[in-house]
Amino acid sequence: MSGGEKSKGSGPGRRALLGGAAALWPAFVPAVTSVFAPAIVRAQQPAPRRRQPAEPGLPPVVFVHGNGDSSALWINTLWRFESNGYRRNQLFAIDFDNPSARRNDAKPEPFRSSTGDQMTELTAFVAEVRKATRRRRVALVASSRGGNAVRNYLKNGGGAEFTSHAVLCGTPNKGIVISDSALVGSEFNGAAPFLKDLNAGPDDLIDGVEMMAIRSDRNDKYSQPDGRFVGMPGKPTGVGFDASELRGARNVVLDGLDHREVAFHKLAFAAMYEHIASKPPASMFIAQEPLPVLNGKVTGIAGGVYTNRAVAGAEVEIFEIDAKTGERRSVVAVHRKTTGEDGVWGPFIARADMNYEFVLRMPEQPVTHTYRSPFLRSSDVIHLRPAQFSKADEGADAIVAMSRPRGYFGVDRDRFSLDGKVPPGINDGVPGASVGKLVFDAQPRTVMAVFNNETIATRTWPAKEGHLVIAEFLN
Repeated sequence: MSGGEKSKGSGPGRRALLGGAAALWPAFVPAVTSVFAPAIVRAQQPAPRRRQPAEPGLPPVVFVHGNGDSSALWINTLWRFESNGYRRNQLFAIDFDNPSARRNDAKPEPFRSSTGDQMTELTAFVAEVRKATRRRRVALVASSRGGNAVRNYLKNGGGAEFTSHAVLCGTPNKGIVISDSALVGSEFNGAAPFLKDLNAGPDDLIDGVEMMAIRSDRNDKYSQPDGRFVGMPGKPTGVGFDASELRGARNVVLDGLDHREVAFHKLAFAAMYEHIASKPPASMFIAQEPLPVLNGKVTGIAGGVYTNRAVAGAEVEIFEIDAKTGERRSVVAVHRKTTGEDGVWGPFIARADMNYEFVLRMPEQPVTHTYRSPFLRSSDVIHLRPAQFSKADEGADAIVAMSRPRGYFGVDRDRFSLDGKVPPGINDGVPGASVGKLVFDAQPRTVMAVFNNETIATRTWPAKEGHLVIAEFLN
């Protein structure tokens, strides 16, 4: 890593606008084995730059999601901030209306956003957070593409005046490629106008803002010398393992973590909390609430991509389930609601010791059954998206997927299985798949999904009647 020697180291209205699970049907994983203990490596820090006067107390925090994602991915991080003294009304997360990037940043695409679109939305959101909290400055924490929006806001949108700290997690600051022939015009191409502008100058610092980047050592699929994960297998990308670093800033390396985990893992939380609070967190654990209040919104699909736009007329049911079998404890749902224009499906008072099945019905979409382990605390970011059939699913009697929105499945790194098997299609080497699935016959049965210390029991439902089943891991 750059920057010096390495050493071991350690809206508006209550965080509105958070989002659902990550895109649900990529490839799947083979493998099992050792749970790792990643090390933290920190670069030597540069000399401090001019800082703005600090306000008393910790700044409100705004979390910014990545490409195609939503604010729901921050749920564990939000809980950890709360468990370390942050008030719930000081934590916010944006949901960009159209979270997927244009293929060419300069060319409009329906239901996809440009870098300018995202900067406009982030600017307005921060202004609302400042108004709601009566604070002049906020801390910004971003995952992947969200860091592009943050850097653009700080450098070109006047955001430096209103920002005390910025933490970019797995953001491809140098690009996922540097090329004149691949990903032409993409905001992720280091040779295209957007990143060339952001990276002009001797460093990546912003006066008055405490800047930090968190990256993987070699396990980020988008910071690879080989183009395997960007549609260029065997061809050089022009970037290295350090593509997520910020020149001159505090750079933290989390050994063994993947592209998503450098934002959502507990070690990432520890690094970002210490950066913002100027002290390590008192605890890495999430303080449990006995009766958490859950809420969120239903979002949908337009133009073939997920959006974070609210969907009206969606029906949501929640069932208590047996943790060992996935069977419903009652034929009667413990919660049922049809969404209005705001897409909100709650609130629902849950039990912290109970597993749940969420059933989402939307016009012209599969019926999605999402099985979840217990929720430890209250959250209004439990957003729901419909799952989608793929061509490979044609003719299947039943389909069960296991999904890990906050990370990928690592062969030889993680212990995971679905129905006692490693699902096909999950790549070896650098973790690159967050979903694995299997097909089953028509006979209803229990299917167990396992990821490290989290186990979720599901039940099969008939795919030929439009049902899809997901075991969604929280950790």
